[in-house]
Amino acid sequence: MTTDATGFATAKSPLGTDAGAVLADIAGMLRELLEEYGLDDAEITRETTFHEDLELESIDLVALSGTLREHYGNRVNFAEFVADLELDQIIELTVGQLVDHVVASLRATEAS
Repeated sequence: MTTDATGFATAKSPLGTDAGAVLADIAGMLRELLEEYGLDDAEITRETTFHEDLELESIDLVALSGTLREHYGNRVNFAEFVADLELDQIIELTVGQLVDHVVASLRATEAS
């Protein structure tokens, strides 16, 4: 498996639509983001919440959005995904929900 400019495995192959691989990629992205807070060793699972568990602020989600776009290109639109959510849904957003969105987006682009 090759890596892209972000250092994560490329998701352009069918392996990229595997939820486990996407979870590993997103966990790596989050650890890099959390590194500046000294929290890069945080356990990140599908149940991990962005707000409560990782204590991410909106600016952190913007940074994550940029990393996702850098890694997956236009195939995954985090801003569009979040725009469809209510505020309480955004606050309760889990890593697993993001993984599911990424996998669905990647599969949709592979099918077209």
